[in-house]
Parts: sequence; structure tokens; C-alpha cells
Amino acid sequence: MPGENLSRDEAQERAELLTVDGYEVFLDLRSAVGEPQGADGGDGESGPRTFRSLTTIRFRSARAGASTFADLVAPGVDAVTLNGTALDPAAVFDGARVALDGLVEGENVVVVDARCAYSRTGEGLHRFVDPEDGEVYLYTQYEPADARRVFANFEQPDLKAPYRFRVTAPEGWRVWSNGAEESHEGGEWTFAETKPISTYITAVVAGPYHYVSDHYSRTLDDGSTLEIPLGAMCRKGLAKHFDADDVFLITKQGLDFFHDHFDYPYPFGKYDQAFVPEYNLGAMENPGMVTFREEYIYRGKVTSAAYERRANVILHEMAHMWFGDLVTMEWWDDLWLKESFADFMGSFSMVEATRFTNGWITFANNRKAWAYRADQLPSTHPITADIRDLEDAKLNFDGITYAKGASVLKQLVAYVGRDAFLEGARRYFKQHAYGNTRLGDLLSVLAETSGRDMTAWSRSWLQTAGVNVLTPVPTYDAEGTLMELAVVQEAAASHPELRPHRVAVGLYRRTPQGELTRYARAEVDVAGERTVVEALAGSERPDLILVNDDDLTYCKVRFDAGSLDTLRGHLGEITDPLARALCWSALWNLTRDAALPARDFIALVLAFAGRESDIGVLQMLHSWTRSALVDYADPGWRAEGGRTLARGALRELRSAEPGSQHQLTWARFFAAVASSEEDFQLLGGLLEGAARIDGLDVDQELRWAFLSPLASHGVANEAAIDAELARDDTASGKRHHVRCLASRPSEAVKAQAWAAVVESDKLSNALVEATISGFGQPSQRELLAPYASRYFEVIERIWAERSIQIAMHVVRGMFPGLQDSPETLAATDAWLGEHEDAAPALRRLVLEARDDLARVLRGQECDRAGA
Repeated sequence: MPGENLSRDEAQERAELLTVDGYEVFLDLRSAVGEPQGADGGDGESGPRTFRSLTTIRFRSARAGASTFADLVAPGVDAVTLNGTALDPAAVFDGARVALDGLVEGENVVVVDARCAYSRTGEGLHRFVDPEDGEVYLYTQYEPADARRVFANFEQPDLKAPYRFRVTAPEGWRVWSNGAEESHEGGEWTFAETKPISTYITAVVAGPYHYVSDHYSRTLDDGSTLEIPLGAMCRKGLAKHFDADDVFLITKQGLDFFHDHFDYPYPFGKYDQAFVPEYNLGAMENPGMVTFREEYIYRGKVTSAAYERRANVILHEMAHMWFGDLVTMEWWDDLWLKESFADFMGSFSMVEATRFTNGWITFANNRKAWAYRADQLPSTHPITADIRDLEDAKLNFDGITYAKGASVLKQLVAYVGRDAFLEGARRYFKQHAYGNTRLGDLLSVLAETSGRDMTAWSRSWLQTAGVNVLTPVPTYDAEGTLMELAVVQEAAASHPELRPHRVAVGLYRRTPQGELTRYARAEVDVAGERTVVEALAGSERPDLILVNDDDLTYCKVRFDAGSLDTLRGHLGEITDPLARALCWSALWNLTRDAALPARDFIALVLAFAGRESDIGVLQMLHSWTRSALVDYADPGWRAEGGRTLARGALRELRSAEPGSQHQLTWARFFAAVASSEEDFQLLGGLLEGAARIDGLDVDQELRWAFLSPLASHGVANEAAIDAELARDDTASGKRHHVRCLASRPSEAVKAQAWAAVVESDKLSNALVEATISGFGQPSQRELLAPYASRYFEVIERIWAERSIQIAMHVVRGMFPGLQDSPETLAATDAWLGEHEDAAPALRRLVLEARDDLARVLRGQECDRAGA
């Protein structure tokens, strides 16, 4: 749609012209329930179901006679007035913008009365009908720029303003927004005016939600008491599973931590947290009204890693109250100013304030894996990115902005010191409260508090792309004494920057008891191509040298030959869980880089994963191992490798402690890699109750996990899948049902799934994701082959016609990566060559998929050569 993709230049021009003093937003949401009511609130033939949105914006213009525009993506506008003069909606509204010409210098008022559409894509005001009880639930999700789908506004982060929301809702509903409820009468709810905030973090949640309340109090340094009302909510159908007490526990621990360290009281009044259906993200930091995907409410037994993940997300969003909400980036170039900090502070606070004291292991093993992958794609970018427009912004919520940025901040803490880092944060909040900032604003306070020149550090770490590789190079004398240990730093030719790294180097040896323990450690500043670790000269010969021990910096790690031999035979003997996780991560990077055959990685997992104590690391190993088999293993060995992997998984499942989280994890992994008739018989028996493994509770979520491979291999038919839905006729059950149906090995099924996702836009975002997940099964490569060429024929149309969120799902999820051949690579290159003028964001997604495929082919060649 013309004007929907706001550019940075347009935003800068508008920011120079305007100052926004406040919004008053009225939403009439009664049309969310009942039958559609014609064109004004319709569905189907009469257009999308709509709601009334009446917005008053008070703003000042720096120049008389100037022109600007308000953002609004809506099916229709009924009235527009500017400074009391009625404007013709047909003349001033083009579907994405409302033209505002002839502004007066100083105060202006625009009023826009619009018909906005409920969303099925998770963008704007999402409407969900619960299949279990027919109840309707609404919530908003805007980042980076979808508030304009709900009310007219100036949709850019640096035009902050206070907001007053007023909402009319159906009878029996409750409504929440950023501000505290002031009153509700006759279905009309009014909310207190907010502090100045950006459009993308305003929020409305409405419906018959199950709501639980609590309270947080704290005595401040001046003797006053800070009172924060707490709330948590979910759909009524999930209430029986909702462990709100644990949500509140983590919330209070986080509030304690951030008040202890930030010296700036929580500024947004109440603190509600809503767990909502069909959510596109993990969560969103709307001040006073945080939203989360409802999958963080667990319907069955999960491991401690799941609760750790939820705690991390709760704390990540809470950190945003200061980094992002109180102080906000000026434009999306500096998205890292909120996301990198929130990602780092989420782990930092979790480790120091909650029961999840091993959170840095998860960070090293999980979050950084996301960063390493993103930083090696052709689309990698500096942490401070060049964001030309909103489509660029949407794609930069990635592993660079989040996980690499957080990793670099961890390195920064090691560089400037913890106290200087936190004092810098405190000054940053006080200097820029309710304002907008750029990179230089943060660097200046860190320079003040640390006494260090931040310019060179920023240039190396924030303003260049790519990941360095650090390799130990030991030299021994005839007696085996370590005469010299050098660390060699490399960079990719495409991103040749060599960076300063503060790293620890650990020396490990085997004990008579068969343990692999550290006996020497030294920290060193690695700079340039080669750095000697002088403190370790003269040490006894180690069995293992671990560069970046304790995970202080952001880099890929390699091993010398002796260390790699030690890991092949004794990886499971490393006693320190973080060191062990770092070794696993390094071995996976070797596999992805075609430096270690995939079958060797699988063999290491089969040999040592059963001894892994950290459940989060074990789950990550299972994910990597399945990728090693599906993607990087020689296709000629896949069947044999799959059988070996399934046997190993079953062995570990049977030997795991009954009822333990390790048993549950191995059960899920066994189902994921099951491939033989015997495997399927066991899974079917566990579903039917004819087979049993001591201690394994086959709850509803595990039932779906067992049914999934039976469906994709043609063992379970449509009737069996429908019967499972009858057992679990819920929103979650519906998603599982759709995925299983789409996974069946049938030409007709694949054609139906393709049509549902590519040729129609009737499915909600959650069901689009479920269908795509079912469509692409590794065991069905031949069945999927005809869709490779069709993919390249439709993606430009998809990008033009669908919302960006759905288009991203389709372009990423339907790429023919399972057709892992040079021919598919050539077809991808041909499309890229013939579509140089395609939308840059679309080309980026295809380039990333092309890079993944090329990496897969290199890995397969390595695996063949290593056979």
C-alpha cells in the first residue's frame, strides 16, 4: 500500500516539524462479538470485521503552512477535522496516511474517526475466538509500527506523547490499557493518562480474561513507599494451568533487582502481564501492560529449562521499562539500545535474583548460537544498524540485535567493570527520562563512569559486523611442558575486523578419578592476529585448552588437535557445566562450518549427552543433533544415521531416572527422530496405553508429540488425528491438529496445505505457522519437490499482498531447503539475479535461505569426505 513503509528520512523530517502534546483515543469494541453487522462491522463479502476508532491528536508545528501526515492503516475513514475544519476523507486518506496540509505555527488539533479492522495476523488489534468455549479475546501488538492499524497517530518512536484511552466493550468483558483504570460504567472503560511514551508500546487488552492480582511495595531511599499493583491474566480455558504465583514471584524478584541497581523507581504505575493467544513474539514491553505468548503457560509437564525461559522473558520485558520505555531509541537504527540491554539484563538479573542461577550457561549455549548463525549470514549487520525504513526494522529483530548485542554488553561489563556499567545506566536514565537517544548518548555516560575511551570499543564491537574465530596454538618442549600458548584471531574476508577481546583461557587435565578439571586459568587481552598468554607458560601439558573459558567474550572457538582428541573421548568428563556447554557450542559451530563431519557430532552426542546434567544444554543438543542429521549429514548416510540416533535416544529414554525431566526430554527427542516400524509401534503403544515406560506420564502435550511422527510417516490417519482433537478440543489442540494434518505423506494433503497458506489468507497467524510446520517434513523430500519451482513463482506476490508478518512466515517457512541440491541453489541464484529490484526485505530473506542451503551442501560434502 502506498505510504505504508515509512522511511527514516520521512520520520526525521516529521520529527523536525512536530512536537506531540497528547492523544485521546476512543475505541468501540462491541463489534468484536456476535454476528458481523454489514459493511461497517462486517465480514466476508462486506469486508473485514471492523471497530470504530476515534482519535484526537494535539500537536505543535514549527512552521505555519507546513504539511505533514498522520499514519493510519484502516479499511475506511468517516471524518477528519484539522483545527476545526472538516476535511474530505476521500481526498486526504489513501489507506495508509492522512494528509495534513496548512498547519498553523504552534498548536494544532486533528480528529480522525475511522473504521479499523480486527486482525487475524497478530498485527494491530488481534481477535481470537476460543474454539473451546466460543469466547472472544482481543489484544494489541504494534512493534515496530502497527498502532496505526488501531488508531491514527504519528508512528515513529521519537514522537512521544501522553495517551488517554477510552474503550467501550461488550457486556461481561474487562479491559486493560497502559494506564490504571479510572472508571468503568455501562461497558465504557476509561484509563489514566500515561507518561510520554512511543506509539508502538501503547496497548489495549480486552475480553473475558481470567485475572489474578497481587501487590509489590518498596521503601525508597527518600523514605517514601513505592506501591505497584500487579496483575496477571490468561484465557479462561488456561486458568487451571496458570501458575500465577510463580509469575508474581519472578516479577517481584525482578523489581527488587532493578530497583537495587537502577536507582530510578519504576515509573509507569501498575504492572499487568497478559498471556495471550496466537502471539507472534515471545513478549512485548508495553509499559504497565506487558503481553506474552500464552505458550508460557504450560499445559503439561515441562522441564526446568521451560520455567527458566519464561523467567528470562519476564525479566527481559521488565528491563525494557527502563531500557526502551523510559528511554527510547530515536529511530530503529539504535534498536539495540533497548533489545541488547534487555537481553543482557534478563540473564543478568535472572542469575542474581532468582532460582535460575545457571542462566549464563543457557546464554552461552542457546542465545549465542542464535547470534553466531545470524552473524554469518550475508544479511549480517553491525549492532548499530542502517535501518532505512520500517521493513528493514521488522527484519532487524534478529540474533544480532538481541543475542550478539547482549553478548557484547557482557564483554563490555568485563571491559569497564560492573560498577561503572551500572552507574552509566543510572546516569543514562536520569539524563534522558521520557526522551529519545542515540548511540553517542550511552557511550558518553559510560566514558564518564569508566574513564575509558569508548570510541574505539564502539567502532570495533557496535559498528562492524561479523564474528571472530579464536584458536589456541600451543608449543611444548620434549618433556611436555607448555612453553608458549598463543591465541590466533581470524575474521571472515567479508568482514575482516579483528577486535579486542578480554578472554579467559583455561587448561584442563584428567584426574585419576576420570574427571576433566581445570588446573590453570589466565585472563588476557587478545588484540590483533596473535596474542601470547604469558601467564600460562611453564604449565604442565593440558589435555584440553579452552579459549573463552567462562564465556567472557563473543567469538567462535576452535581447538588444537590434542584438545579435540580429548573431547572425542572424554567430553562428558568435564565437571564444570559452563565449560562443557562451551565445548558443545564450539563443536556445533565446527559442524556448521564444515570442519567436523555431521556423523562425528552425532556420535559425540550419542556418547556423552546422556551424562549432561544441564537440561537446557541437553535440549539444545537434541535440536542441533536433529539438524546435523536432517541438514548436514551425507544424504546417503541419513537412513543409517537416523536408525542409529533413534536407537540411542531410546536407550537413553529407558535408562533415564523414572519421572525425571531428563526422561521427558529423551522421550520428546525419541519421538522427533523415530523412523522405523518398531519405533512407531512403541509410540503407538504409549498413546494407546498398551506400552509403558516407568515414570513417563504421557500427558496431552506429550500425546501430540508422539502422534506427530505417526502422522508424518503415514502411520496415523486423519481419523486418528481427529480423535486426538476430540480429546483436546482447545486452541492448543487445534494448532497441533492442523500441523499433524498438514504433515501426512500425501500429494493431496500437500496441495491442500500449500493452497491454505499461499493461495488464501483465511488462516490466522498461528494456523499459518502450524500449517507450514506440518508441510515441510524431512521424510517427504520427493513429495515436496514439485513445490520448489512454485515457491519462486509466488513469493513476490505474497510479499505484495500479505502483511509483513505473514509474508515473512511464508517466505521463510516455505523455502525449498529440503531440496538440498545444487539445482535448488542455482534456482535461488537465478531468482535473485532476475529480481534485483524486488523489495530489499524480501531479497534479504531469500539471501539468508540461500546461505543456509549453501552451508548445508558444504556440510554434506564434509560428512561424505569424513566417512
